[in-house]
Amino acid sequence: MTILRVVLGDQCSRGLSALEGLDPARDVLLMAEVRSECTYVKHHKQKIALVLSAMRHFAAELREEGITVSYSALDDAANSQTLAGEVARIATKVGASRIIVTQPGEWRVLEDMRGWERATGLPVEIREDGRFICPIDRFRAWAGDRKQLRMEFFYREMRRETGLLMEGPDEPTGGAWNFDAENRKPLDPGVRPPRPRRFAPDAVTKQVMALVEREFPDHFGTLEAFAWPVTAAQAEAALADFVTHRLARFGDFQDAMAEGEPTLFHALVAAAMNCGLLDPMEACRAAEAAYRKGHAPLNAVEGFIRQILGWREYVRGIYWLRMPAYRDTNALGATRKLPWFYWSGETRMACLRAAITQTRDLAYAHHIQRLMVTGNFALLAGIDPAEVNDWYMVVYADAYEWVELPNTHGMALHADGGVMASKPYAASGAYINRMSDHCRGCAYDVKKATGKGACPFNFLYWDFVSRHAERFGRNPRMAMPIRTLMKMAPEKVAAMKQEAAAFLAGLESGAATPDPGASARQGSLDIAPPPTAPSRAPRRRAPGPG
Repeated sequence: MTILRVVLGDQCSRGLSALEGLDPARDVLLMAEVRSECTYVKHHKQKIALVLSAMRHFAAELREEGITVSYSALDDAANSQTLAGEVARIATKVGASRIIVTQPGEWRVLEDMRGWERATGLPVEIREDGRFICPIDRFRAWAGDRKQLRMEFFYREMRRETGLLMEGPDEPTGGAWNFDAENRKPLDPGVRPPRPRRFAPDAVTKQVMALVEREFPDHFGTLEAFAWPVTAAQAEAALADFVTHRLARFGDFQDAMAEGEPTLFHALVAAAMNCGLLDPMEACRAAEAAYRKGHAPLNAVEGFIRQILGWREYVRGIYWLRMPAYRDTNALGATRKLPWFYWSGETRMACLRAAITQTRDLAYAHHIQRLMVTGNFALLAGIDPAEVNDWYMVVYADAYEWVELPNTHGMALHADGGVMASKPYAASGAYINRMSDHCRGCAYDVKKATGKGACPFNFLYWDFVSRHAERFGRNPRMAMPIRTLMKMAPEKVAAMKQEAAAFLAGLESGAATPDPGASARQGSLDIAPPPTAPSRAPRRRAPGPG
């Protein structure tokens, strides 16, 4: 009576619920690298290499325990290249009597799993994923009939339930639930953040990297700087390195951006956590212990814990509460195509260039670069949420739809109409100038909103506020910018709207220049796509998890 236990590519966790009760003498564990999972969006080369290498290392560890692992490598001749196909093939091969799997992180994968019983003729048990701190049913109970699903209130309940940074049942450490106001400092001149620990590719990872280059040569990104942890031991070492060397100053500078400093004091553990190599509570406890021992200040530790216990658990809850309709919402009616420079990085806007080129090279950008640079531009420019969501899914090593979609769709684009955020996270160039040094060397003048050299973020911001003034007129958090707009001279508003219209028309056609008097070549860096664009990820993704 062989049980086939299936482990997905983002489930490289020894404590996975699908492995509970495993009998090494009779059960078979299936892990499958499948092309459909690598191409339903054309994932960054580093994302594919990370997941495949983590899978191969995890399979080797399980075999060392005496567990029988049936492993379908991507280039195996018999590989059907879909997870459903591999489940059916291996179930027949080993004579399985039933199938056990842990609930996946993405809706499309769950829909695929629901067809396995029919495809195989075997009973399929889909177990809850216990690797998260808040079960889905617990989040649904919290959401209940609330009119507003604000993360802050969810976060406080999670603090109470876990006891993290608590001095009593309702007494947060330090007397406040968050210290976000203390965590908005630009990077001090002269500060050089320590580099995060790198993990040189071993023989297994090198084989995977060669496979990725061979099989997915036209995918976004490069592999030259690949240094992600690919085992649980490496992920734990990466966490320890962060806690020891960067956590203490993480809070102060978590919203900062700086030229030549792609990682600053950030942890870089999300990619390992999201593919199952690192336990989220372990990360939170390690940060809390650093505070209790006097090694890190409260504002830094609380900020880090809030990103995991608060945001990470919250966005997962929103995803499963609102899917599948959530991804199709478009509250602001945004329909513009994604500009080419999101792929090439060829733009004179220094902040966008920095965020996009480091994303190409590292498969990483921190949360402010994602929210207030690439996301903010897409919001102001009215880029189609489906295209923006697909871009975020393609380019980041930590991107899985359960975490990417709410953060991009809800927070960055306000496409969900306010389910997640009480206001759109729209900002002019002044915010980027305050939090970074990008504007100092930019071709555009952050202090200008009109005329030659005006920062596009400025006229696009006021054009955005003007376009949606009626919609947000009763939103108290939008009252100040709307009042400011109403007090502006009509001719100034008209000039900004005219510049915005010309700039946005140029994004679509490649025929205009956003900067009056600029050369055609200069203008083309911001608006004109090369002759051949990469394949865009489809709006509807075919099932095929791995």
